[in-house]
Amino acid sequence: MPELPEVEVVRRGLDRWVSGRTVEAATVLHPRAVRRHPAGAADFAARLVGHRFGAVQRRGKYLWLPLAAGEGDEPGFAVLAHLGMSGQLLVQPATAPHERHLRVRVTFADADAGELRYVDQRTFGGLSVHPVTPDGLPDVIAHIARDPLDPLFDDDAFHTALRGKRTTLKRALLDQSLISGVGNIYADEALWRARLHYDRPSATLTRPRTHELLGHIRDVMTAALAVGGTSFDSLYVNVNGESGYFDRSLDAYGREDEPCRRCGTPMRRRAWMNRSSYFCPRCQRPPRPR
Repeated sequence: MPELPEVEVVRRGLDRWVSGRTVEAATVLHPRAVRRHPAGAADFAARLVGHRFGAVQRRGKYLWLPLAAGEGDEPGFAVLAHLGMSGQLLVQPATAPHERHLRVRVTFADADAGELRYVDQRTFGGLSVHPVTPDGLPDVIAHIARDPLDPLFDDDAFHTALRGKRTTLKRALLDQSLISGVGNIYADEALWRARLHYDRPSATLTRPRTHELLGHIRDVMTAALAVGGTSFDSLYVNVNGESGYFDRSLDAYGREDEPCRRCGTPMRRRAWMNRSSYFCPRCQRPPRPR
């Protein structure tokens, strides 16, 4: 599933090519793609027509396109997008052949603007229209915490919340009510850099160690952003259909039995919450049994 760097790459592409454009038509080709829009596919499409997309925003793994109100319309709505496992938001020429798994197609009033396409093989993600809060967030994601690249992210408040949780470090990093945008890949990478085991109780972290961990999270995400995110297959691409290259720089994730880049010990993989955790058994020693 795309994590913060991948979604931010898509957001930047959308903001460049789509923001400021007025929707001429919207077509839903598969109702599952808008299943989170309670009023249905026809209402979703009608909500977009005649509206101009504002600057594209993101919170964690969610991104949204604010809708400028038309004449006589209530202000304060946005198209919320979650890419799920295989969702792609592509900007394509209107003459380009339709993708095999094209689910939603949006055309613009500008003749040379091309069109926005939502493509999703597995349809775990989707698009929906929601009212926004006074803070500018779609109301259904108002509970999502800020992400570590957000200038308003509060490191000390995160440490306090972390210490107050009866959980383990990786579970805490994937808790979107504590910190958003960190998924399985970048959690493993940051924990490896910090020499912390994924199963360590979060309440045992000191304030300096929490700040150090946050620093590693920011470093790994910034590095991933610089090369377009992480692509393990053709399902994650940016708005132009290009893959990211950070998978070539991963230190932990996906490196089972390969030597640790720090100490040479073979990396290990353990099943974890229907996922996998990758770690170095020497650099990231497991916590002692209670």
